[in-house]
This record gives sequence, C-alpha cells and structure tokens, in this order.
Amino acid sequence: MSSAPAVISSVSLSTSEAKWLVLKKLTYRDAEGKERFWECAERTTRKSSGIDAVAVLALIRSKTNAFPISTIVIEQYRPPIDKFIIVENILRQCLGLIDDGETPEQAAIRELEEETGFKATSVVEATPVVVADPGMTNANMKLVVVCVDLADKMETPRQKLDAGEFIVKRVVEIAKLNDELKEYDAKGFVVDAKLAHWAAGYEMARRIAAGEFA
Repeated sequence: MSSAPAVISSVSLSTSEAKWLVLKKLTYRDAEGKERFWECAERTTRKSSGIDAVAVLALIRSKTNAFPISTIVIEQYRPPIDKFIIVENILRQCLGLIDDGETPEQAAIRELEEETGFKATSVVEATPVVVADPGMTNANMKLVVVCVDLADKMETPRQKLDAGEFIVKRVVEIAKLNDELKEYDAKGFVVDAKLAHWAAGYEMARRIAAGEFA
C-alpha cells in the first residue's frame, strides 16, 4: 500500500551520528583583519575528483523531427523541505554523486540512464565547477549537457532505480519549459533553483532574439 511521503519527526543530529554531512565552525579573517566565525555544512562523500556531484541537462532530439527538441524533468519528494520538487533530469541536486575514478561526464551519462532510462549519445559541454549555496555549504557540482538522439518518435525507456528511489520523469518541450515550471509552482511543487534559472535564461534569450527589448 502506498502513501503520501511526509516528514514524521525532526530531531537534532550529532556529528558522530551523521553519515553524509558534517557541520563545521570556520574561523576566518575579513578584509579589515578582524577575526570572524562562520557555520557551514560539508559533504563527507567527495571523492578524488574534488567534485561532489553532477547535474544533467538532456537535449532529446528526433532524427526525423517527429517532435520538438525536449528535455526531461523529474518529480521527487525531498524531506528537507517536506515537499515534492521539480528538477532537471538528475539535476536533482543533489544530483548524482560522482564515484571515485569517474569523470563528471561519465557520471552524467550513468546517472541519466539510471534515473530516466535514456541513453546519452553525445556530451555537448560541461560547465566549470559551480556552487549553489556558498553561504551554507562548500558542496559543488558541474552541469553536463548531453544529447539523446532518437531514431524517430519519442520513446519511454524504463528507469533503473535503486531500492527506495521514487522518481517520476516527464519529457517537456524546451520551448515550453518555463511555462511548465510555472504550472508546477501553481500546483504546490517547489522548483529547483538551477532548473528555474536555466529555463528563465532560455526564455530571456528567446525574447531578446525576438527583439522584445529593442
């Protein structure tokens, strides 16, 4: 029997009990030489690459132009906010953690197939290492853009989820992504900041190209 996910309790976690994160108190010197303090969280899973995780933006294309260029978003419950969140396929920051000895591009291809079933046919680009919330954590990531080229019509490959993973994937036309995210917001979902910024940037670029700000 399934039920709606929800937080049922919340307690403080000691450092000795934490499995994935640690809290740290930093002492630093500011621009005027004054000693100050800062509290932050750090991941304990960072491997030799120095990069915590990878986010993936998949561009799905039809070789016969059977459908407009599209991407994948996923719906997933996140306990820290006790809500369902909408993220880029894998940009489920966190996203897919990078295994030891694995490049961000390799991690992106692996995570994309595991989480969505789609197989990347090429890597378009990877961003420099970026951070999302440097005021709270040193966690970092790379965004990897990949292409998924399909022979003809849209396909619905089977996901390869681990036990305990509950992810709903949706294919959305790139041109309609910003509007889709607004609809998600109206339905009570929380939109991941990275996905929202990408969609807003795409829409802004479209409007600039159309001369709306001339």
